[in-house]
Amino acid sequence: MEKRILGRTGREVSVIGLGTWQLGADWGQLNELQALDVLDAAAESGVTFFDTADVYGDGRSEQRIASWRRVNPSWRGTVATKMIRRAPAPTLRYASYEAFREWTDRSRRNLDVDTLDLVQLHCPTDDVYAADFVFDALDALVDAGSIAAYGVSVETCAQALSAIARPNVASVQIILNAFRQKPLDEVLPAAREAGVGIIARVPLASGLLSGRYTKQTTFAPDDHRSYNRHGESFDVGETFAGVDFETGVEAADEFALLASRIGANPAQAALAWIAAQPGVTTVIPGARTPEQARENAPAADLRTLPSSFLEGVTALYDERIRPQVHDRW
Repeated sequence: MEKRILGRTGREVSVIGLGTWQLGADWGQLNELQALDVLDAAAESGVTFFDTADVYGDGRSEQRIASWRRVNPSWRGTVATKMIRRAPAPTLRYASYEAFREWTDRSRRNLDVDTLDLVQLHCPTDDVYAADFVFDALDALVDAGSIAAYGVSVETCAQALSAIARPNVASVQIILNAFRQKPLDEVLPAAREAGVGIIARVPLASGLLSGRYTKQTTFAPDDHRSYNRHGESFDVGETFAGVDFETGVEAADEFALLASRIGANPAQAALAWIAAQPGVTTVIPGARTPEQARENAPAADLRTLPSSFLEGVTALYDERIRPQVHDRW
């Protein structure tokens, strides 16, 4: 699989990675064996980048990755985790060196490593990005050897641009997909110029762009696609990329038709579209089954997308999606 350098980390990572929120919680039930099978399938498909967080299942996702790595010591990939959302609120009030050290030490234990490859601030509030002492604390953790590098995971393009301006931010994780195109305007060009890596999350718009859903599709009660459709528990942009479900299903049908014209399934076409955007380092779809992990990987091979497909995606976004989401994040 194609590898790209992840910004200021200097690490090579696969262009298609694996998001592991679903290995911990909030996507329905997934037991330990199923989780390990997903990691097996991803690694066998060439994935060398796993993204997790300390709050995914209260550390369960991190622990499952550690369990998998203990029986797969030859895998030399990168594991990124996140912190700050264990606080009562991800605000400046809780952003201290002491708290960062406590959270990173917990993740080091969960992941069974001395040094974390990459730690990302996990969608904090605007005041965190503006505070010099926050980044001084992160620099101190690098100096102490607790973390090798740090980045941010953001909700808005404004937050991404603020982080990119920081000299030691290695990467920015942001929602980017065919239904969330605003980062193309300013964020990706700024990241390229600064040498900051871009990790594209929610690449399938919570599954909408897989083409598997109808307006009648339902989800388990403990799946955020049931309980967070209107932002009841966290930012609504994390669920279906902020697109109304019925509108999203209709637009996804049109996207599937575009994908069929280039001989790809919708999920592969959606991932390939992101990977083709200048400045993107890695795309991190989740997978609840080994089959999904294996199906995602071939998107890396769709390196030259025809202009008719690219123009069709732009037109679909402008007509169907842009009015709902473009100015919100």
